[in-house]
Amino acid sequence: MRSAARTVQAAARRTDRQQEGPAGRTAGHGIAPGGARQEEDEEMADAVLYFEDVQEGDEVPTRSHVLTRTDLVAYAGASGDYNPMHHDEVKATAAGQPSVFGHGMFSMGLLGTAITDYVGAGNVTRFTVRFARQTWPDEELRSSIVVTGKRTEGDLHLIDLDVRLRNADGEEKVVGEATAKVPAKA
Repeated sequence: MRSAARTVQAAARRTDRQQEGPAGRTAGHGIAPGGARQEEDEEMADAVLYFEDVQEGDEVPTRSHVLTRTDLVAYAGASGDYNPMHHDEVKATAAGQPSVFGHGMFSMGLLGTAITDYVGAGNVTRFTVRFARQTWPDEELRSSIVVTGKRTEGDLHLIDLDVRLRNADGEEKVVGEATAKVPAKA
């Protein structure tokens, strides 16, 4: 799983560089490189989440990403998954699909990134998902993460999460659960 998240992050970085548009603005995010989004990401990465600060029912800040055809090609190259359903419009429509569609592991990686942004890299101890629906180019995908429980097992302080990736219409694309270890203040 960890390698899938890294693959998604590498593909997203390449996509951001390739999608740079007028005035240095990045298509897909709408924020210039080095701008507010990057600062926001760096702040989240630097923040430490403590067990005592987490409550059941807490909602994690949403991350969003507009899926592009460039994402699909970049992910195919990074992962080695060259299934034509993800990049060849002619073959996808011949197979009865309305268009090419996103890799399930890319979607899982987007959700995994949202989880690690919250709990910190290296702290996820369990992450399982079910791919509920296909993702399509130009869809805005949004993470939804809610704390469902917290517990201590031996020296570990664990939080359980309900994790979902939805499109802008609320249609669930990926549904799952995660557990993460977080430090205690004391």
